[in-house]
Amino acid sequence: MSYIQQTSRFNSGHMKVVSRAYAEMLDIKPYDLALLDVSEDLYEWKEQYPQLDWVERINFGALLDVPDNDGNTKIQSEIVGFAIDLLGSEEEINRMQLKNGLKRGKLPQDASEILISLAAAEKMELKVGDKVTLMGATVFGAMSMRNFQISGMVEFGVLSLDRGAIVADLSAIREMLDMQDAAGEILCFFKDGEYNLRDATKIANHFNGKYSNKEEEFSPQMLRLNDQGNLGPILRMFDYSLVWMSLGFIMVMAIVLWNAGLLNGIRRYGEFGLRLAIGESKRMVYTSLLSEALIVGIAGGVLGVIIGSGISIYFNIHGMDMSVYNRSSNMMTENILYTSLTVKAIIASFIPGLVSTFLGAALAGIAIFKRETSQLFKELET
Repeated sequence: MSYIQQTSRFNSGHMKVVSRAYAEMLDIKPYDLALLDVSEDLYEWKEQYPQLDWVERINFGALLDVPDNDGNTKIQSEIVGFAIDLLGSEEEINRMQLKNGLKRGKLPQDASEILISLAAAEKMELKVGDKVTLMGATVFGAMSMRNFQISGMVEFGVLSLDRGAIVADLSAIREMLDMQDAAGEILCFFKDGEYNLRDATKIANHFNGKYSNKEEEFSPQMLRLNDQGNLGPILRMFDYSLVWMSLGFIMVMAIVLWNAGLLNGIRRYGEFGLRLAIGESKRMVYTSLLSEALIVGIAGGVLGVIIGSGISIYFNIHGMDMSVYNRSSNMMTENILYTSLTVKAIIASFIPGLVSTFLGAALAGIAIFKRETSQLFKELET
């Protein structure tokens, strides 16, 4: 799911460690309730859970001030900021897809440089190399300002971020917000890149049982992806939707094929009558009908998988531009969606076609038992 993948990359991780006070106001990301002195704790957590990649981040809001040639304010705009380890972690750059999304300029080479979304830059008439000022508040509530130079412009591929977001190095934002050795959020990702709810639940329960204290509001708390925002209900709804969509597809196709089987059976009543006349039982005729349906289902399923795989591979390479549907959406979905061809998807697409064909023939074949043999003989004569 694009929404889940994008949300985990930019916001939730597969799991997330925050202070208990921060967790209560998770949606507004109050960095003044960040985890403090995290270096030693983070080292211990990395040793305790080696199956996870740990990432420190600070999400913040600020005012972006653009000066004119005289140094006076030319334009200002509110922006969403991501502070990540830009200068020390290639994995973070890849995870945020910054290289692929870079449209102009280059990635920051030192802490004084930032990336800005292309749409926001064009709106504010900014160019690569322009100097801007970020204005915000420190973790203690004091006003803070820091000058940056725009090194590049990116498209995140998420419309809600492309409207106005920047990416800065963690060290610069820590200095600006007076958050040395602090992190608003520590995101955890499974090293295989796949979210596993069972493993996430096991790790979160162990972590919270060992490190979290309900009586201390700044003790760490691990949240699974399902625990954040409305992701849990969305994931459950998606799982149930897949089941009901598959069942609905099988039932509809079974009814369609049942009708097709009935028409085919009517045309074959003469054949059935002949086979009964030469000694075959109704059960044998019915079994052969099911065998034919099984063979046809397998052949049709294989053909459908081949055609469907070809279409899937095409969109895996070229993608589908969904930006027109995201213009009024705040969800973190990608503008370009790419299909993914997996063994699980092939099996899931093959089985419904096979089952619906077999079920349709089974339902249509029941008519053989309801008709009298003498009537089938009569139809054979005609």
